[in-house]
Amino acid sequence: MENLGGERVDPDGDRVEGDGWTADLSEASANPAGAIELSEVTVTFEGEPAVLSPLIERFDRKAIRAGG
Repeated sequence: MENLGGERVDPDGDRVEGDGWTADLSEASANPAGAIELSEVTVTFEGEPAVLSPLIERFDRKAIRAGG
C-alpha cells in the first residue's frame, strides 16, 4: 500500500491513508485442503470514485500474480 502512495497511520499497520483514500487491512487463515494453510488478506478501500478507480487498477496489477 505504501508503494501506491499510502502511509500507515496506526501502530499495527492495519490502516493506510493516501491522498483522498483510506484502506483497512485484515488477515485471516484459510485451510482449503488438508494440511495446506494460506493467509488471506482483505483490503477495504474508502474514498471518492474518481480517486479509487485508478488506485484499485494499480493495486490489482501489484496484487495479482501468476503462480509458478
